[in-house]
Amino acid sequence: MNKSQLILAEIKKANRIVITAHKSPDGDSIGSSLAFYELCLKLGKQTVICHPDPAPKFLQWLPNIEQVHNLEQHSELVEEKMAQAELIFSLDYNDPSRTGPMEQLIVNSNATKIVIDHHLNPSDFADILMSDTTSCSTCQLVYIFMEEAGILNLLDAKIGTPMYLGIMTDSGSFRFNSVLPKTHQIAAHLIEVGVRQDLIHEQVFDVNTLGRIKLRSYACAEKLIVLEEYKTAYISMGLEDLERFTYEKGDTEGLVNVALSIQGIQIAAFFMETTDGVKISFRSKGKLHPVNIMSETHFGGGGHANAAGGFFKGNLNDALIKFKEVLPSYA
Repeated sequence: MNKSQLILAEIKKANRIVITAHKSPDGDSIGSSLAFYELCLKLGKQTVICHPDPAPKFLQWLPNIEQVHNLEQHSELVEEKMAQAELIFSLDYNDPSRTGPMEQLIVNSNATKIVIDHHLNPSDFADILMSDTTSCSTCQLVYIFMEEAGILNLLDAKIGTPMYLGIMTDSGSFRFNSVLPKTHQIAAHLIEVGVRQDLIHEQVFDVNTLGRIKLRSYACAEKLIVLEEYKTAYISMGLEDLERFTYEKGDTEGLVNVALSIQGIQIAAFFMETTDGVKISFRSKGKLHPVNIMSETHFGGGGHANAAGGFFKGNLNDALIKFKEVLPSYA
């Protein structure tokens, strides 16, 4: 019995299943959660999705998005479902701390815990770990789980739509070096079962508000800094900047990739001030600039070699000073 078959056996044994994902949800965490939710329903299982915080607006079009309950807005429901869970899936994160306020609910649960994830250095908190750091996305691993478990016949557009979303967004629309021939084979199969890839792209990339366009234009025109000696570019947005353009969650998505797209740039970062500190996104090109190590060592984060996130407990100016101090060791 392979690992995917073991996971399927656990699903069949459980009566109450909870699907969790990391804080600050993205296309892959939401996509894998909804794809797995639809699969569990097809297997006849009582299933609920419990996330730490709400999905951004640009993902609100997804079918069954209302089934994603979050601790921030539905605390009593989430706490109740986590306490009752017999089986907890941890999707798209490698350590309970990545769920923020839900960490203790996961750690203290007596439920069987299963991780399906593609991030580096998973911690030892799960009963079953399905980890592949070469995979472009967790959604790709959900497909592979179905394939290896022998239940790919259950794949349909309901499962496939959020699955395609996660693969598309975490692979940079199929352009990152994590994309393998298998990724395109999976995408082709999803389209064959009825997934409308054109509508998914449209819903994600063609739904800008005027405020979002102005914010992004301002960020690129006024807040983009290039450090030529380090082949690095970064964008920073303070609380006043965000308020000026009536920021909504998701408005800054992908800005770090804009900085990385500049000719000759090898490292990019995006800094966004919050009331608690500064959220940071890192991106890089090639094998010589492992931004996950910089993030983990200096900014309490982690991720992939070319895509990582971190957090600085302090103000935006101090975060930028620290970044410039440590950058020479990684550039």
